[in-house]
Amino acid sequence: MSPNPGQGNYYRPSKFGGFQFFPPVIKSLLIINAAAFIVLSYLGSMKWDGYPLAEFLTRYFALLPYDYGFLPWQLVTYQFMHADFWHLFYNMLGLWMFGMEVEHVWGSKRLLLFYLTCGIVAGLTQLVLSPILEPGSVITSYGQVIPTVGASGAVYGVLVAFAMMFPDRYIFLYFLVPVKAKYLISGMIILGIMSVGNHTAIANLAHLGGAAAGYAYVLILARRYPFQRFIEQIGWLINKERYKRRETQHEDVVEAKVYDIGEQRPRTEQELNQLKIDAILDKISQGGYQSLTEEEKRILFEASKKLN
Repeated sequence: MSPNPGQGNYYRPSKFGGFQFFPPVIKSLLIINAAAFIVLSYLGSMKWDGYPLAEFLTRYFALLPYDYGFLPWQLVTYQFMHADFWHLFYNMLGLWMFGMEVEHVWGSKRLLLFYLTCGIVAGLTQLVLSPILEPGSVITSYGQVIPTVGASGAVYGVLVAFAMMFPDRYIFLYFLVPVKAKYLISGMIILGIMSVGNHTAIANLAHLGGAAAGYAYVLILARRYPFQRFIEQIGWLINKERYKRRETQHEDVVEAKVYDIGEQRPRTEQELNQLKIDAILDKISQGGYQSLTEEEKRILFEASKKLN
């Protein structure tokens, strides 16, 4: 996958001038994951309490099956450990490409909570379902335990959030083929479903658990749920008499209230800044994040840092 160098409806992550302008959570996650990989790779052979450091860290911080050393905090710590360089590289590439824009829109606190939640649900899915549906990702044919590591579950949640927020954004697959985000990420999930049960060490169910958590989180955030229109219609039928009385009361008093909107003016710098933010958010809802100018993106970015 590759960001597109063009404009319009093609995806190009905002640069903001360099690494120092990465949104804070994405930058921190990239640094922490890279640091954890360096420790495991280059210091792992050092002895800790008589055992290699890598073995000690895996025993206590990778995600182990229930009957083979599971500890509650592993649901968080496993997300920052990776099996090899390419495992780390592709996870961080996906986080950077898709997570930056999600954080710019949501803000840092919400993105961090979302990311960790998706990773935790992914870990729980792996713990509960993999021994039944995908035992090859838990125990080898020789009876050896396979610890689950990696940010893939959390990153899948971020991919789903991006696809739901910007479904028609084009992503360049292998730097050549433009594919809309909703099709590309849906295809990845379908491929993951088809791969469940394969005799590999890949934790497909963890990926799917993270994706499902991301989907549910965004629906809850948007106050959407399955069969929403049908349920709302049932609620309206049940309460229509109450609604009619309320509308009648409103019509009786609305003529008595006159507002001169033209006289309302922001009285403080804070109110003026809030008006700017409101206008930018309205623009995002109408044309997407890509419709913002660089100045508007900078204002939104600075506002998200103050809120978080």
